[in-house]
Amino acid sequence: MPLRCYNQADMPTNRVVYAAAAIFMQVLLGVIYSWSVFRGPLAQLHGWNRSETITPYRYSILAFAASMIIAGFWQDRKGPRLVATVGGFLLGTGCLLAAFIGDTLNGLVLAYGIVAGAGVGFAYVTPIAMCIKWFPDKRGMIVGLAVMGFGIGPLLFGPLLESLIGKDPAQLGQTIPRTFMILAAIFYVGVIGAAQLYKVPPAGWRPEGWTPPPGGAAAVEIPAAGMIRTWQFYALWLVYFLGTSVGLTIIGEASPLLQEMAKKHAVMQAGVALGVMSIFNGVGRLAWGSVSDKFGRKVAVYGMCAVSVIACLGFLRSASDFYMLLGGLCCGAFAYGGYLALMPSFTADYFGPKNVGANYGLLFSAWGLCGFLVPGYFAGILDRARQAGDLAAGYSEVWTTLSVLAFAGLGITLLLRPPVHE
Repeated sequence: MPLRCYNQADMPTNRVVYAAAAIFMQVLLGVIYSWSVFRGPLAQLHGWNRSETITPYRYSILAFAASMIIAGFWQDRKGPRLVATVGGFLLGTGCLLAAFIGDTLNGLVLAYGIVAGAGVGFAYVTPIAMCIKWFPDKRGMIVGLAVMGFGIGPLLFGPLLESLIGKDPAQLGQTIPRTFMILAAIFYVGVIGAAQLYKVPPAGWRPEGWTPPPGGAAAVEIPAAGMIRTWQFYALWLVYFLGTSVGLTIIGEASPLLQEMAKKHAVMQAGVALGVMSIFNGVGRLAWGSVSDKFGRKVAVYGMCAVSVIACLGFLRSASDFYMLLGGLCCGAFAYGGYLALMPSFTADYFGPKNVGANYGLLFSAWGLCGFLVPGYFAGILDRARQAGDLAAGYSEVWTTLSVLAFAGLGITLLLRPPVHE
């Protein structure tokens, strides 16, 4: 299928430009996955525990998901350019505020957690909805490619943040605010600039020579009000919540885990290892999206659930060295990435592409609620285990419980089938 295709007026439109702009923006938005780099320095600077250092991350995910609902409805009506521009402004402003009021936990939650998190949500939904409309012939692959950038964001930001923050405890009071200022400048320029390239194809547009396969996509467009009256929406919501619980917990705990293991086995810096993990997160989005195009969405979810269980029980629960730990984190990130690619495609398949921005925004609330509740719950378990002097038992409980959640998601997936359109 050629990348150059034609609109209804036979004017050439190179849709690869929109895909490239989407990937670039998503790489920048992927900074949200690098929060664990801040946790150690913040604990050193302010004496915060694990539950406290993960709090801004939890609120950023909650704000991310909540703002996506608003952004989804808005971009379906006004287009992706305006909504993504607002997202870039909020993300940059949140980081800028964090530089000035981030010396308290409440200030950091407000600035980075809520304002910057909302900015990520406004910007994140727009390239996904845009790419689904430009690539109806490769829906799983293109969404996976677009959100791959989001997953590999820590490959850029992990080492960058470590370098900017530094390791001198006496300098953290200056380096952390300065790091937030630099991030603000990057987002003001990069995210807002990429947004200016966005646009959607005309209504009814199709790639040249392509016709939808029978039964391959929703024959009737179902708006949000109709979607929430179907049982499929709630089944997909639960699959999303349970499936991403492993990955979101891994992302939140990755840097502290890697730093602790690196002290025992000096193999590589934690920031570099975080970048390696982000590659698996990003590649997983493209790989599972492509698998779903070829073998079906449900088959891909079965594979993702299996890899999540292997990560938890086969690697992380008994990790005894740096490479075993990194292998488990990479497997979990690889499986997790697939959910971010498949769920927009599931939404378009079951409920139609026209309202995918609003519909996926509602479904994405599963990811947001999971990110707010699950990592915080397990961080509390680890705090109690550390106080009891048996952190290994705490991690064992965490990974065992997460494997059960992954199994539950697999069971619900077995029941999924497209809604019957009347």
